Amino acid sequence: MRFGSFEAIVAALNAAKVRYLVAGGIAVNAHGFLRQTKDADLVVHLTSDNVRALYSALESLGYRPIVPVTSSQFGDAELRETLIREKNMKVLQFFSDQHRETPVDVFVFEPFPFDAEYSRATIKPLGSTAEVPFVSLRTLIEMKTAVGRTQDRIDVENLRLLLPIDEKTS
Repeated sequence: MRFGSFEAIVAALNAAKVRYLVAGGIAVNAHGFLRQTKDADLVVHLTSDNVRALYSALESLGYRPIVPVTSSQFGDAELRETLIREKNMKVLQFFSDQHRETPVDVFVFEPFPFDAEYSRATIKPLGSTAEVPFVSLRTLIEMKTAVGRTQDRIDVENLRLLLPIDEKTS
C-alpha cells in the first residue's frame, strides 16, 4: 500500500462526504502498532446515497470494482445478501491502474451498528488537512478476533496491550 494513494482515497471520500470507517491493517497502524498492509479496508454506511458517493469518490481516482457490481446494485441490501450467501463475499475489492499498490476493500455488510461505531470512531489527522475516522480499538479487536487468520491473531495480541488494564482479560 502506498501512503500517497491512501491520502488520495481519504481526500476523495471526505470531499464526497462519504460516511466510512477505516479498518484492517491501516487501523492497526493508527492505533499504535506499525505493520505492513497491502490494502485499505473500509466499512461504509450502506445506504444507497452513501454507496453512490463512495463509488463516485473512488471512480474519481480511477478505482473500479473487480467484480462488475454497480453502485445501485451495491446499494441494494437484497443483492448484497445474495453476494454474501451465494458467493461468500465479505468485501468488494476496488482496483485502480493509477493506484496499483493500493487496492480498496469495502465490506459488503456492516459488521457493527454503523452509527454507534461512527460516533465513537478514533479520529486521526492525515497530513495537514484531512481527518480520518478509524474503527475504535475495542471494535478492531473484535473484528480481527472474528476473522482469526494468523496476522489477525498477531494484531489482536498487540492491540490488547493498548487496552486499559481492566479490559485486557475480557
